[in-house]
Amino acid sequence: MRRIQSNTSSIGQITCGITLKTLVLETIGFVHDQLPAWRDDPNRTNEQSENKLNLQLCKFLDSRARKVFPMVCFYHEEYQAGRRSVDLSASLAESKVIEAKIYSIYDTILVLEGKRIPAPSSDREKEYVTGTTSGKISGGIQRFKLGLHGAKHNLVAMIGYVQDRSACHWHKKINGWISELVSNLIGDGCIWTADEILKAFKRDTSRGIDRYLSIHSRTDDLVNHEIELHHLWITIKMEN
Repeated sequence: MRRIQSNTSSIGQITCGITLKTLVLETIGFVHDQLPAWRDDPNRTNEQSENKLNLQLCKFLDSRARKVFPMVCFYHEEYQAGRRSVDLSASLAESKVIEAKIYSIYDTILVLEGKRIPAPSSDREKEYVTGTTSGKISGGIQRFKLGLHGAKHNLVAMIGYVQDRSACHWHKKINGWISELVSNLIGDGCIWTADEILKAFKRDTSRGIDRYLSIHSRTDDLVNHEIELHHLWITIKMEN
């Protein structure tokens, strides 16, 4: 399998024979690796709201990608099913043939949803997993399972802005919520199974970033009946 070149003459360029999955995974890896630099950017204002954090991150990623990952562009709020939109997306910077299919600048290769951890209020406590706000489905994983986000994708990502306590604390907490949903249906439109918990993938405590992986079943009318979700977490306030 050919991978993305990273030598000085062709940094971040797509090589012949690369698969779409490899490209998407490389893009996810790029996002995860850039999170500490975004957090620590001296020009970044200290924001708390999810929308402002998402917008900041999108601008940073797109700017950084032009220098070190130039085959991909990042966008804020990509339209999804109905009137919904997902927080960030990535598309190719120019048309390419990948696995005998032409991908243009209009074809989204990756969608990402951002969530504050913890949620901003107690009534939205479990929103990273599932929830309803003002009558609308608001759960992060829930919306991917239902195909409200990423219906055309089988590989997506969530960004977790850890604003209080540790990533380890929230990893255990979120897995506990998923385990509860397995035995206690709450009518959120999803069927949850025990193997949908977040599994540790990569951790870098010195930089305050964590990465988890989960696989989820989806509703029967979707093209992809299973979705692979990469959880990219950044600890916003690092202890000295």
